[in-house]
Amino acid sequence: MAVRRIVANLHAPEPKAAHAFYGDLLGLDLAMDHGWIVTFASDKRAVAQVSIASEGGSGTPVPQLSIEVDDVDAVYAKARTMGFAIIYDITDEPWGVRRFHVRDPFGTVVNILSHGPD
Repeated sequence: MAVRRIVANLHAPEPKAAHAFYGDLLGLDLAMDHGWIVTFASDKRAVAQVSIASEGGSGTPVPQLSIEVDDVDAVYAKARTMGFAIIYDITDEPWGVRRFHVRDPFGTVVNILSHGPD
């Protein structure tokens, strides 16, 4: 038996409202739209992961999602311009990531990050 993928399912009263955040801000493609559920995807392959945490690091609350991007500073600037609530400002963390926490339109805390050079 092998895990092939892990999908996050977030509750939203109006799934179409996700387009601005997951499509426009993060650049994910709309992969499926049944009205009651919309799925956004990337054409990049990633390792299936689940993180279990007692805190979000640096004393922050545990985010419901962590999304790694290639340019966290560009996403941060765009999130601010688009008016999304930044709840943990962009920070270089001692464990080698640069990140910020933002709320999606449904209140989900999303950790947006980039790994530093190896």
